[in-house]
Amino acid sequence: MKTVRDRFWIWGQEANSHNMYALGGSSKMTAVEGAYYLGVPNCCRVVMADKPRPPFDQDSMAMDSLDRVVWSIVGSGGSTSNDDGWGDVDEVARQARNHPNVEGAIFDDFLSEHRRRIFPPERVGDIRHRLDTGAGRPLPLWVVLYEHELIPAVQPYLDECDVITFWTWRSEHLADLAANYATVREMTPDKRRLMGVYLFDYGNNCPMPLDRLQRQCEQGLQWLGEGSLDGMIFCSNCCADLGFETVAWVRRWIAEVGSTPL
Repeated sequence: MKTVRDRFWIWGQEANSHNMYALGGSSKMTAVEGAYYLGVPNCCRVVMADKPRPPFDQDSMAMDSLDRVVWSIVGSGGSTSNDDGWGDVDEVARQARNHPNVEGAIFDDFLSEHRRRIFPPERVGDIRHRLDTGAGRPLPLWVVLYEHELIPAVQPYLDECDVITFWTWRSEHLADLAANYATVREMTPDKRRLMGVYLFDYGNNCPMPLDRLQRQCEQGLQWLGEGSLDGMIFCSNCCADLGFETVAWVRRWIAEVGSTPL
């Protein structure tokens, strides 16, 4: 029987790659360390500020200890090495060929106006074909969608992807989470959907208010139980070793609810 913990992921990025934010220290925690520290079995391993660069073998080997892995084809908005119209599709396909637990590929910060100019919707279909051919098996395409991107212009991209990860960039907008998620469901009726959970308020460059995080987690747990949400992704290892109360609370909460059957 599947449990709540099976649906939990870490947003895994290069150690200390969030140092442009006011985190109050230098993080040394890797993505795999973050997964074990939080107590989650799955990882979205995403290039941040052009790190890591291919080949990804060392990271994938470390993640063999996890249940499920999704690698980024297009990394964070600051990862300009991915902006060639193809991203890291060939390298992700190679990792999937060599590591059976790689079960998908994700586009991060993909629906910005800048990225939409580089990657027209039809290119997503081309990337899918190249990915599946290189991997030797079909791999779902994941995409990041923010609350400020719920606009008609992104619909063709959502239609081309299989899994939607919905993120609320600014913590004050979590007050509108239920309404915004209802819009996401209307825009993606036949897709798998996961919710991103920030442990630091990156949109405001300050610590995440604990009460906002708690309400988001409890809402996500309810949606998981109802079947309208497929999982939750915690961001990230890059702030998990810096003493934030949100991290301590999430660790306890995952330990408490993780064994709940679904």
